[in-house]
Amino acid sequence: MKNVYLDHAATSPVHPEVVEEMIPYLTEHFGNPSSIHQFGRRVRKVLDDARAAIAESIGASRNEIIFTSGGTESDNLAIIGVASALEGNGKHLITTHIEHHAVLHTFHELEKRGFEVTYLSVDENGLISLEELKQEIRNDTILASIMFCNNETGTVQDIKAIGNVLKENGIIFHTDAVQAYGLVSIDVKELSIDLLSASGHKINSPKGTGFLYVKEGIPFIPQGFGGEQERKRRAGTENVAGIRALHKAAVLAEAERKDRYAQYQKYKEKMKEIWDQEGIFYVENGSEKSTLPHILNVSFSGVKTEVLLVNLDLAGIAASSGSACTAGSHEPSHVLAAMFGEGERTKSSVRFSFGYGNNMEDIEYAAIETAKIVKRLTK
Repeated sequence: MKNVYLDHAATSPVHPEVVEEMIPYLTEHFGNPSSIHQFGRRVRKVLDDARAAIAESIGASRNEIIFTSGGTESDNLAIIGVASALEGNGKHLITTHIEHHAVLHTFHELEKRGFEVTYLSVDENGLISLEELKQEIRNDTILASIMFCNNETGTVQDIKAIGNVLKENGIIFHTDAVQAYGLVSIDVKELSIDLLSASGHKINSPKGTGFLYVKEGIPFIPQGFGGEQERKRRAGTENVAGIRALHKAAVLAEAERKDRYAQYQKYKEKMKEIWDQEGIFYVENGSEKSTLPHILNVSFSGVKTEVLLVNLDLAGIAASSGSACTAGSHEPSHVLAAMFGEGERTKSSVRFSFGYGNNMEDIEYAAIETAKIVKRLTK
C-alpha cells in the first residue's frame, strides 16, 4: 500500500537541508547568545543573520522581527501585547469568525478582561466585506486581526485593501500569515501590515519555530518576564538551532516559491480532474479566485467526514477535517459554519493540502482512492 501525506497545512516534513543546518547548533556550537565570550558571540551571529534574512523576506527591518515558538505564540503576543498597550485609548477590537483558534481564543480571553470584540462575517467564499469592516470601526477601535490565508479553505483576504482601510482610520492591523508565508510575496509596508505572525513548521522547519513582525513604533507590552532577549520584547534564551533552521527554511521557501505555487496548482487541478472523470459529486469549499493552491477543501455529499478520513487513512492517505488544533473534535468546522451554516456541507468536508515531498503520482493515487471510497460509501 502506498502512503501519501496530504496534510501539509497541519504540519510539514523538515527539509533535509534544514536538518543539516541545525546539527552544528545542537552539538558543537552550544553557547548562549547573550554571553559575551566567543561561544556566545558565535551563536549570536546566527540570530543576527536569521533576523536580517527573515526581515528582508517581508520587506521589514531586522529590529522589527521577534523570534517565537510558532504561530500561536506570535498571535497571542501580537494581540495581547498591543491591546494591553492601547487599552487607555479604547477597548474595541475587530476580528473575523474564521480565524485560527490561536487568534479566536486570544480574543475570547480579552473579552474576559473587559474588551469588546466585533467578529466580522464572511460570504460563501470565505471573504469578509470591506463595507462591513468600515461600518464596524468605532472611535474606540484600537486593533484589528484578520488572517491572510485561511488554514482550512485556502481563501486569501484582500489584505492590501483591508490594510488601507485600517491605516486610514488609525487602527493597528495584525494578520496571521501562517499559511501564506513562504508561498506568496509579502511586503508589510506595501500592504500596510503592522504585525504579522508566521510559523516555521509550515515551511519545512521544525515545530517550535516562528516569528512575529512588529512595525517600529507600534505600542507593545511584552507578555513574558525574565531576561532582555529580543530587545526586551520576548524573554527567554533563544532557540538557536531552531532559528538557524527557520532561516534556512525561509531561504529555501523563497527560492522555490514560484515553482511550488505552480506545482501545487497542478496538483489541485489534477485531483478535481480525476474526480470529474470518476463521476463523483463534490463541492469545493472556498474561493476559486482568491485562494492559495496548496489547500483543497471539498465536501462529498452523503459522506460523513470522520468515516471518510478513517477510510482514507486505511488506504494510506493522510488528510484532515480542517485545523489540526481541533482534530479531536467532532464539532463542525467553525470556518465552514461561518460560510454555509451548519448543514450537511460542513459535515462532509475534507481538506487535502500539498507540500514538500509530494509528486504527481501521489496526487493521482490519492484522487483515485478517494473516488473509490466515496463511491463505496454512497452506495
